[in-house]
This record gives sequence, structure tokens and C-alpha cells, in this order.
Amino acid sequence: MRKWYFILSACILVSVIIAFAYDKTGAKEAEPANSLYVSPDGNDQNEGTKEKPFRTLGHAAKKAVPGTTVMIREGTYHETLDVRESGSAEKPITFQNYENEKVVISGESIQDAEYETPLIQIHNQQYITISGLTIQDLSVSSEEATAMGIYVSGSSSHITIKNNHVRDIKTTADDGNAHGIAVYGSGSMKDIKIEDNTVEKLTLGASEAVVLNGNIDGFTVRGNVVRDNNNIGIDLIGYEGTAAQNDFVRNGIVENNTVYNNSTYGNPAYGDDYSAGGIYVDGGQSIDIKKNTVYGNDIGIEATSEHKGKYADDIQITDNKVYENAYTGISIGGYDQKRGGTSHSVIAHNIVYRNDTKGLDGGQLLLQYDTKNNKIEKNIITASDSRIFIANDFTKNEGNKVNHNVYHKESGKDGLWIWKQNEYDSFSPYQNATNQDQDSIYADPMYRDESSHDFTLDPDSPAWSVIE
Repeated sequence: MRKWYFILSACILVSVIIAFAYDKTGAKEAEPANSLYVSPDGNDQNEGTKEKPFRTLGHAAKKAVPGTTVMIREGTYHETLDVRESGSAEKPITFQNYENEKVVISGESIQDAEYETPLIQIHNQQYITISGLTIQDLSVSSEEATAMGIYVSGSSSHITIKNNHVRDIKTTADDGNAHGIAVYGSGSMKDIKIEDNTVEKLTLGASEAVVLNGNIDGFTVRGNVVRDNNNIGIDLIGYEGTAAQNDFVRNGIVENNTVYNNSTYGNPAYGDDYSAGGIYVDGGQSIDIKKNTVYGNDIGIEATSEHKGKYADDIQITDNKVYENAYTGISIGGYDQKRGGTSHSVIAHNIVYRNDTKGLDGGQLLLQYDTKNNKIEKNIITASDSRIFIANDFTKNEGNKVNHNVYHKESGKDGLWIWKQNEYDSFSPYQNATNQDQDSIYADPMYRDESSHDFTLDPDSPAWSVIE
């Protein structure tokens, strides 16, 4: 009796294990319950099933209801996608590529656009996800037109844009405009997520690769690669008149992005200026910019306001690697006395390494017009050939505290600190005259491998006691 009991128990155990394994496999491969399919080989008279897919994105968008996932099969779609229905928290609407198939939405056939021309548009919709698509090849030639890869506008909220590739969006007009991903809150927006996208090779004119502008309260820009564009990489804007009220981007996170080779040099709208920020806050508030890698741009990270009397306020710039940018590494304050400034912000725990590569005297840290009550602390800073650590040529500068920083001392090279238009060519006179950096040091931080941009500190580095 006992023998049969053990045999029966073993059989039951094996059956449970097999059933569990089968269920796991089935769960992994299961399609969303409410799916519609689109294929270049389909027909809009079909049912929208996997076996009988629709032909066009536009038709799928018309049929999508809350809870629908639109599965887009491999191929190139020469059309725009206008999302016309909202999802809900429990039943979002998703447009995504099927499995790992390559889906291209191309603007190549769009000719002579005169106004805002996005390849994907979400206007006044909620709970929408766009995922896994390549959006490319849109060009406009009119100064009145704006080419856009993805455009989110109005009062759209709970929008996720992830794992997309946006490239080759451009304006050919000298003073034209183009965007890769643009979010414009003319109404109230919240919960905007832009994650793990690649945005590259855009000809932007006077505009930006990735931009959030207007009344946007709560956002995440995370894990994106933004590169090789001829203007600003990531821009967070306020006070441009986009929204009738609360016209500023706020309460957001910009983290773990890699932003490089974004420059206005040679852009017809800018000529020979080096003015493109990798990450730029223009009038935003309460934004955390952290753990980004930013290099080869004109300006690494910049926080200010271009509108007089307005501020970039409560901007936390922390734990970033900012290196080898053309003009300066990190900048705060307006670029002239007609602009606004930067207040109540923090620049801390950053590696700021050999920026000012073009010798434009922006140094590693640039403090411009109207900076007040900011903290600059616990950064490790290595000068470029200009030897300027801090450049501060404006006297409207009050309540700022600079301390607990490590300035990289290199054999045979002097440093320069410019504070309120006064220049100091050695560290102690700078400390004594300004009463800044009293607990900072001028020493070799002992990076692991500068040549490969590995800024890990040696265990014996003197920087540890300063920055921790």
C-alpha cells in the first residue's frame, strides 16, 4: 500500500511540474487578449486578426478601443498614424511592433508640407503607448512647417513612448523647425514617459531633438540615446506661451540618458555658434537630472530661463558624467542681461571633465547672469587646455555656495578660477578672495583610466574624504 502511495505521489508531482512549466511558456508567448493586426500584406476589409490583418495604421487606429493592442507586422508604412481614441488606466491602448519584427513608419512620400507635420500624433488622448517602431525620413522645406517624428499635444496624459528609433527628420529651411519627439502641453498634461528610445541624425533648424514644453506636471525621460543632431538634445521648456496657465515643465526626472554629438555649429539658424545643450532646462522647475552621460555637445548640461524675470528653479543636477563638450560642461544663468536665471538649484556629485574643447573660455562650470541661492558641491572637475575651472563673468550673482569640490591638479599646469569678473590663477587666492570652496581641495583625484573615460576613483584617492 505504501509503495503505491509513493508512486501515485510522484506522478502527481511530475504532472504539477510539467503543468507549471507549460503555463510559464504559454504566458510568455501569449498575445494580448484584445489584439488587432496590421500588415503590408493585409487588407482593411479584413477582420484585423493575425491571419487576416488590416493593411493600414489609420484603419487600425479607427478600430482601436480601450484595451486594444495594435500589433504591427514587419514592413514599411508610408502613412501617418493619428491616435483617435483614449485608453484607460485599466485598459490602455498600445501600438507596437509584433515580436521583434522591424516596423518602419516613413514620411518619404509626404511632399510640400506647410504646417505641423508629425508621423505619429497623439492629441488630447489618455493612456496611450507607442513602442518598438522606427520613425524616419520626413522632410519639410517651408519655414512655416514643422517636421516631427512623434507629436503629443493638447491635454494628453499617461503617455508612454518607448523603445522607438526616430531618425532623419529634418527641415531644409534656414530658419525652419523639426523635432524627433515633441510634447507640447497647451492644456494640462501629466505622466509623460519617454524611455529607451534612440533619437538621431535630425536636422532641427531652431528646434530640439526631444522636447517637453508647456503645462506638463510629472514626466520621465529615461534611458534614451540622443545623438548626432544639429541642435539641442533634450529640452525642458517654460514660459514660451505654449499654455494659457502653468506654462512650464515641472516635477520630472531625466536620468540614465546618453546624449552626445549635438551641435549647432554649421546649422544655418546659428551659423558658427556652439550653443546646443545636450540637456537643457529653459524655465523648468523641480527637475532631477541624474546619472546621465553627456559628451561631445556644445554645452553639456544647462539650466536657466531665456525669459527675463523667470527662472529655472529647483533643478538638481547630480551624478552625471559630463565631458569633452565644446563650450562648457555645466552652465547656469542667462547668457545675457535680457534673460532670466537659475535659482535654488544644486550641482553635485558630477564628473566634469575637460570641457571647453574649442577654447571658448566657458570652462568646466559656467555661471552666467542672475544666479542666486544655488549650491555647487562635491563635484570632481578637470580643466581643459583653457585651464578654466569656473567661469563667472557676471556680477549679478548672490547667495550661491560653492564647496567640497575636487579640482584636478596636474603637474606643470596652473588653474584659473573666474569669480564675479575677477580672475585668480591659483587656488588659495581664489578661496581667500571669494570665501568659496573653503573645504574643497586642489589635488589629483586618481581616476582609474582617463583615456577610456573610466572615472572610477582609486581607493586611495584624496577625493573620497571631500565628496562623501
